[in-house]
Amino acid sequence: MLSLRPIRASAIALGLGLSTLAVVAAAVDMPELDLNGDAAAGKAVAEDRGKGNCLACHMIVGAESPGAIGPALIAMQTRYPSKEALARQIWDATVKAPEAAMPPFGKHEILSNQEFADVVEYIWTL
Repeated sequence: MLSLRPIRASAIALGLGLSTLAVVAAAVDMPELDLNGDAAAGKAVAEDRGKGNCLACHMIVGAESPGAIGPALIAMQTRYPSKEALARQIWDATVKAPEAAMPPFGKHEILSNQEFADVVEYIWTL
């Protein structure tokens, strides 16, 4: 009689190994960046529907046509212990919340490093 136990064990081991690789590959750490951006330039990127597009999901006080999918972008300095912590969230929100719908703006190079620093600076002022 043929036993399927070795095949099942191999399949499970392979699955676990691939899962581990996927987690490691997904956790692209944010490089060291100068986070002293230009808040006015960051506001322009955040409101640009073709770039940051923060308004598609977030409410920003005074901005036109805000979204309601993500949290309101208010009191950011009380919600994040540092500008770097905020930057890490914008870089790749899936690190803390794998099911997050927010695009990983840094990890996927949606924004240039300067645009990224500018957006972080702007959001940090909210």
